[in-house]
Amino acid sequence: MANNRTQSIIELMQKNIIAVSVIVIFLMFIIPMPPVFLDFFMAMNLGLGIVILLNVLYTIKSPNFSSFPRVILFSTLFGLGINISSTRLILSQGMRFEGKMVKTFSSFVVGNANDLGGVVIGFVIFIILIVIQVVVITKGATRVSEVAARFALDSMNSKMFDIENEVNSGTITAEEAAVKKADVRRESDFYSAMDGASKFVSGNVYAGIFITVLNLVAGLITGMVLRREMFVDAVSVYCRLTIGDGLLSQIPSLLLSFATGLLVTGSSSKELITDQIKREFTVSGYVYCIGGGFIVLLGFVPGMPWYLLIPMGAASVYAGYRIIRSEKINKEKQLAAAVAEKSKNQTGGSPEDVSPVVPLDPLSLELGYALIPLVDKEKGAELLERVLRIRREAALDLGLVVPSIRIIDNMTLEPSEYSFKIRGIEAGRSKIRLGYYMCMNTGSVTEELQGEATKDPAFGMPAIWLPEDKRVEAERAGYAVVDPPTIIATHLTEIIKNHAADILGRQEVAAIINKIKERNPVVVDEVILKGDRKDDSRFSYGEIEKILQGLLREQVSIRNMVAILETIANYVSITHNTWILIEKVREALGLQICMQYADNDHKLSVMNLSQALSEKILEHKVEPPDLSRPFVAFDPVDGRKWIKTVSDAFVAMQDRNMMPIILCAAEVRQLVKSSTERELPGLVVLSINEVMAAGNNINLEILGEIKEV
Repeated sequence: MANNRTQSIIELMQKNIIAVSVIVIFLMFIIPMPPVFLDFFMAMNLGLGIVILLNVLYTIKSPNFSSFPRVILFSTLFGLGINISSTRLILSQGMRFEGKMVKTFSSFVVGNANDLGGVVIGFVIFIILIVIQVVVITKGATRVSEVAARFALDSMNSKMFDIENEVNSGTITAEEAAVKKADVRRESDFYSAMDGASKFVSGNVYAGIFITVLNLVAGLITGMVLRREMFVDAVSVYCRLTIGDGLLSQIPSLLLSFATGLLVTGSSSKELITDQIKREFTVSGYVYCIGGGFIVLLGFVPGMPWYLLIPMGAASVYAGYRIIRSEKINKEKQLAAAVAEKSKNQTGGSPEDVSPVVPLDPLSLELGYALIPLVDKEKGAELLERVLRIRREAALDLGLVVPSIRIIDNMTLEPSEYSFKIRGIEAGRSKIRLGYYMCMNTGSVTEELQGEATKDPAFGMPAIWLPEDKRVEAERAGYAVVDPPTIIATHLTEIIKNHAADILGRQEVAAIINKIKERNPVVVDEVILKGDRKDDSRFSYGEIEKILQGLLREQVSIRNMVAILETIANYVSITHNTWILIEKVREALGLQICMQYADNDHKLSVMNLSQALSEKILEHKVEPPDLSRPFVAFDPVDGRKWIKTVSDAFVAMQDRNMMPIILCAAEVRQLVKSSTERELPGLVVLSINEVMAAGNNINLEILGEIKEV
């Protein structure tokens, strides 16, 4: 019971020790302090300065000591509180002052109480100490703090860009990026705080000088005027006490200034300062051999203390010899290891040393050397931010978490060329011109401008290249002006939309389902097959993957995974046919799909497929025995007629600035799409069931009927 109570008291003290200490410091400003308490706090202040300095020496990276600016403020306030208390006691007690710490320190410096020469020497030492602290250490640390804070803030954006590039290239994960970003922010916050905290240190020095001078003047006035002491006695007493008190206040302050200088001049190395100095001072042993030889020669100069210089130089030469020998042994070991590794590689090594597969990047963007500035962090790295935005937009629009896009240079490409690959297979390529803008005529151009003809890589629209100085002129003429990073970003966006089904893999499906399971475990357990056992009432990841790919192939967002899995669960006991399930899921997402193609007034304009054509398509339907995608097997003549009929409707809707959409029966929707997607990839095919699922939210407008001629 007693042990528990003691433990509780200790924990309570630990939690509140800082708050209690601050209150005690403020009481020191007001309440007179007994000499024994003053000695205790002076010893504590000196010890605190040593502890802070040692902590700094054992801190690997400066931002790791994030509490240092507040420690400076606390230590400064503590020292000023001691100064005020000691001043009160010295002036009030005079010759009767009993502070052991002050008297002892003054006796070390001044010596005999009646020796005015010792007093002068003490003051000289004290002034030198002040000058060193103010001019050398504090001023330098303050300047370094200012520069470090400015550079930390200036480099913050470029460091963030570097981290984003690592994420996009797949070098690090999003979680690792978050940790790195937090480190960058912590570093910036630390140096910003140190810029202000260094002013506490310099202010403390100036306050110490002022207090010391005030102690001396006030002490002499108090001793000679109020206590009627002789001048010599007053000088002897108050000068000695002032020097002792000043040393006890300035030595901890000097330690704090030195610690501040060490911390703000620290590098980003992951080594302790002792290890870093040891490594950098043992780079070459010849340095010590040459330096030691010079010291030995200096020992032979007449009048020099040869008994010190010659042994010192010899020791330096010996140390250099040991370093050179150690370097030679290390090089021999490294050479032997390299030879052994080479021999191992020549014999083929063990089977475990050879990777059976060299994995391809899921997505990669290869750039010609002229396009490298687009991803150069020193030049803004505009493309990196656009790539990250593309991945976010794909997640929002399609529900597809696009893998990291690795950006690399490719010397086989032309200088201004780029290539986008999906698992090593090229999905798009184009050329752009840096320093130029692509200007497209979208129908609102009032004045034609002359430029190098080109085509928009994303949509194939005709365009021209114009130099940067003609951008304003092109905008006034009504052109749509696009800069190079936007050109690449738009092209990548369209490629990702058109190849979303190819990007989605089984691993991505598993990640999506695992995320859904966190909030909707019931529907996931109802649909997904557990383990390796066969179960006709469950689906494997591969079957789910095919369904999702079927949706993405027609750019249907899979973001509403809960509705998709619930629909699959409804038909889990009826069929495992991928193509039937795709149509059922589309019907469940009917409103989402219709809203995707409706205008701002929720009006959906379509061309209706005639009943006769629907029946003809069903008559020529072929379902492969391997349950792959069904197709329409028209004879060549009927096939050409069919494509010609649909193409006419396609062109007619485009001429009216409408998206070409065909409405047909649910039974033939998949067949209509599969038979036209090669010749008419932009054609949208909706089923009547999908429109009916949208209900009154969609105003259907039938523009005409597609029927066989």
